Amino acid sequence: MTVAFFSGRSRRAGAVLGAVSAGLLVLAACDKPTPIATVTVGDNSVNTEATCYNDGKAIKEADIQPCLNKKATKTVEASMDDRLRFGVDPEIADHGWTIFVNGQQAEQEPYKKTYRSISASAFLSSGQSQTGQTEPAPDSVQISIVETSGKSLTGIWHFELKKSS
Repeated sequence: MTVAFFSGRSRRAGAVLGAVSAGLLVLAACDKPTPIATVTVGDNSVNTEATCYNDGKAIKEADIQPCLNKKATKTVEASMDDRLRFGVDPEIADHGWTIFVNGQQAEQEPYKKTYRSISASAFLSSGQSQTGQTEPAPDSVQISIVETSGKSLTGIWHFELKKSS
């Protein structure tokens, strides 16, 4: 005859304790999600977590340009007449944020509100080349929302804006 080493109650308590321990271990291994940035055109919204984010601390100088050059994974379509509505989490707005177009800073002063609206034509219209020639309007541009903290960049979110047909 075999003898049970543990009673039924002890085995159940051990199983519960093991399940709780495993759950806590899984939660401890999770990274804190980055703040979200959103671009909306009409009733189509696209949001993303940061491409580069250092938990609110400055991104290393050597990492900034490679991060700005990364391709967007989220795409939104707009016509020249549409308005793009940009939205950021409050913690991004607290520091301030600017818009970059194709990796180049498009505005000087950081914006400190969670929402703003800009015409799509500001991003999709034709421009002047360095030689003075008029360039054709692009079919798409990469728009980056860049969180700032003083002179430091603390987060970068990418979206691709495509001209709708």
